[in-house]
Amino acid sequence: MLRAVACLFAPPLCAACRRCCPTTAVLCERCDAGLAGSGSTLDAPPAGIDRAWAVAPYDGVARELVAALKFRRLLTVAGEMAARIGEAAPQDLLSGTLVPVPPAPGRLLRRGFDPAAEIAAALAGLAGLELRPCLARADGPRQVGRPRAERTAAPPRPQVSAAVPGRVVVVDDVITTGATLSACARALRRAGAERVVAVTFARAI
Repeated sequence: MLRAVACLFAPPLCAACRRCCPTTAVLCERCDAGLAGSGSTLDAPPAGIDRAWAVAPYDGVARELVAALKFRRLLTVAGEMAARIGEAAPQDLLSGTLVPVPPAPGRLLRRGFDPAAEIAAALAGLAGLELRPCLARADGPRQVGRPRAERTAAPPRPQVSAAVPGRVVVVDDVITTGATLSACARALRRAGAERVVAVTFARAI
């Protein structure tokens, strides 16, 4: 009752457009409709990735949601992203152990959470899959804002930090150049992974 009264004066806001939305929803109806779709498989997955799939192009509502999670720290958005992946991704793709793309330690410390890990944890709970954060990486230049040529020439260099499963589903919030996913795939395959696929919320390629 108190919550209902409070919502009259301070209604919950859509994570994308910041307009009022239903109390239990992350998105308003308009943004939800703008994100509707069945996702898509990349025609040319990054090197080392057997297959890659994303919910939506990295623009519009999808871009706003990524920003809401990464820069506004709206952790409920990670659950929304995971739900969209779980509902729409091909079931044969979601077959394996979830491995989130590792964060740079400095950014994890400053941000206080890791977007990829939050999405992967929520997806593991929804889909009943094992979660194994078995990759780590050192600090390096931020990928955000760097020219594409620089990102592909000097990608992150993740290292294996725990036992690697044979069938891996790498999870990230956005795939941009694919350099990070390729670097993860190389590390995983060197450690014995036989199948490496990737699911992300958004795609810029």
